[in-house]
Amino acid sequence: MKQSDFTPEEEQMIEQEFRALLDDYAHTRHSQKVEIITKAFNFANQAHHGVRRLSGEPYMMHPLAVARIVVKDIGLGSTSICSALLHDVVEDTDYTTEDIRNLFGDKIAQIVDGLTKISGGVFGEKASEQAENFRKLLLTMSDDIRVVLIKIADRLHNMRTLGAQPLEKQYKIAGETQYIYAPLAHRLGLFPIKTELENLSFRYEHPDKYAEIEKELAANKDAQTEWFEQFAAPIHEKLAVLGLKYSLTARIKSPFSIWKKMSTKNIPFEEVYDLMAVRIIFTPNDTFPEKDQCWMVYSAITEVYRPHPERIRDWISTPKANGYEALHVTVMAQNGQWVEVQIRTDRMHELAERGLAAHWKYKTGESSESELDKWLRDIKEALSHPDQNAMEFLGTFKLNLFAQEVFVFTPKGEIKTMPQNATALDFAYQLHSELGDHCIGAKVNHSLVPLSYILQSGDQIEILTSANQFPQEEWLDFVTTAKAQSCLRNYFKKEERQYERNGEKIFNEAVDLLGAGGIRFTALQRTLNYYHLHQPAMLYMQIGQGNIQMTNLKDIIYPKKSLWKRINPFATSNDDAVTPEEEPKNTADLSKALLQKKKSNKKIVLTDENLGKDYFLADCCHPIPGDEVLGYMDDNGKIYIHKVDCAEAQLLKTSHGERIFSATWGTHRVQSYVETISLFGIDKLGVFIKVLSIITIDFHINVRSINAMSEDGIFKGTIDLFIYDKQELDDLFEALMKLEDVKSVKRIEQTTN
Repeated sequence: MKQSDFTPEEEQMIEQEFRALLDDYAHTRHSQKVEIITKAFNFANQAHHGVRRLSGEPYMMHPLAVARIVVKDIGLGSTSICSALLHDVVEDTDYTTEDIRNLFGDKIAQIVDGLTKISGGVFGEKASEQAENFRKLLLTMSDDIRVVLIKIADRLHNMRTLGAQPLEKQYKIAGETQYIYAPLAHRLGLFPIKTELENLSFRYEHPDKYAEIEKELAANKDAQTEWFEQFAAPIHEKLAVLGLKYSLTARIKSPFSIWKKMSTKNIPFEEVYDLMAVRIIFTPNDTFPEKDQCWMVYSAITEVYRPHPERIRDWISTPKANGYEALHVTVMAQNGQWVEVQIRTDRMHELAERGLAAHWKYKTGESSESELDKWLRDIKEALSHPDQNAMEFLGTFKLNLFAQEVFVFTPKGEIKTMPQNATALDFAYQLHSELGDHCIGAKVNHSLVPLSYILQSGDQIEILTSANQFPQEEWLDFVTTAKAQSCLRNYFKKEERQYERNGEKIFNEAVDLLGAGGIRFTALQRTLNYYHLHQPAMLYMQIGQGNIQMTNLKDIIYPKKSLWKRINPFATSNDDAVTPEEEPKNTADLSKALLQKKKSNKKIVLTDENLGKDYFLADCCHPIPGDEVLGYMDDNGKIYIHKVDCAEAQLLKTSHGERIFSATWGTHRVQSYVETISLFGIDKLGVFIKVLSIITIDFHINVRSINAMSEDGIFKGTIDLFIYDKQELDDLFEALMKLEDVKSVKRIEQTTN
């Protein structure tokens, strides 16, 4: 941010945006508290006066934009609007939370304080460990969920203006958004915001692919409009007979969803057939229940179009865990394509669009908890362990954000909602942590099953326990819920802490025995580097368990090379002259030195000469030339190259954003890379010979191994190839797909455990 005087036009722009905010607010059902909103605007405008964003616009345009999202897209009221307007005042100016409290009261001060605590400089240089910020973000749920909702609005506007940021920041912020904010918006029922966050992340991570899909959608717009009018006409006739007030609209699949389907199924845009869904939103009559009226609309539609018997989704009788209610049916259209029709009342639609805010609005004061209430309660419980590792929590929390639900029953017939793929042990922990700790098995539908049994909708479950049973480490291999993983990890940590204490004592005694107590930090860092460990606690635990002995500690502490040379892959011959006095003295100094070195190398160009020497291809995603990639510097200073959309890279962008930087390929078809492709199609005589002919004769590609089989007239196979770059792979796929009997060709994403 920088300071300068505003022009009269800019002052007018700020005023116009504030008027637009008040207009948005006027169109809500909230009681109109314009005076306090105006007071908050004037205070924030004065506090941010003269300050500009990186884009050059007045900074005040950002809190105004966040406030408009809060009221217009989420549906919150005056308290949240004021908090949004003030959300950066405490962090970016000299004003304090007490100043906010004195002027605007306790509630607004509490929300602003919560937003300030989780800011952490997402766009600044201080954003080193974002995982801890996410943990703080979720902790605020126990105080006021509006903190999280405003933070999501803040992230949405930051994503809308992400183009002003440097490329490395774009990667970091887009990855962070994709990894946690979009799923969190989904889990809180904010579907339009979730979709926009996904699309914006996709746009910055894969700009070329995004532009291609946008172009295809624009080219298909007229044809889609014509098709929708033909499809909708007979439905209009049927609904007119019911006498309902309704809207019938088309919903185009988002670019991100299209790309995801194209990538998963390895198909071109032309073969994504479910580009459009149809949505019916109606105002129910007061004469009988809205649920029954939804089924009336369903009956009217299925009189016109034949429904798919296995693709009816009744989220009216049993709403989703995030509060979503609707009736979905997939029908066969005139052109032979399946089309999903979503049926909602006005109330259901507002729940779907505005999530938690609308969920509160429609609560009637009944004592029973909704699934969303239960989820929020579970999150607070999972966060109740103050010593839980932030990255660990983030991973387990992420597991449940997008999980589909199954519905199971207790022995007394009480219905419980569990994530898809949850096990009997997950269910035990869901009921009570003590029940989980002592669980020995379960009875499902009166039959004995193991702890790892995967729950199915409709199962009736009885948990079996024993006082002699205690958690086993292998349980972590099959539990899937955040609560079960949190309980287990906290149980094991009690044991681990004892090992760590013993290990630390043994290590320090060994260091003192060698007379190296004066360089204890250096000794520790060298030992960590030697054993390729990242945290002292990991080293101490290994020592405490007896897995690491201290017999060679002297050689580790006093190596021939300097520490600087050992941990710095960029080191030149001049670096050998570094004196012991200049060596980093502790872990923090090491990190600063590595990051400073990283900043001096703005962009990586990957060549056949430096790959495997200065830079290393990540085992988790096996990038090849042509893939969109980024670099990540680990704790030892090594640079690993990941695909931009690699799952591991998404986590690294979220947790270690300052270690991420851009990379491009500069190879010249010297080095080849092993890639695995899968194929399937119609098993006609000679089809696989044609496949191999294209690979080896037309493309001159060497084959390392082939695995193929035929069953019921279908052939399936995998082939390991030596590929130079992604373009060669894409060209090969295009040629293979021209074979009439080949129906699918995909690149297998390799993983290394």
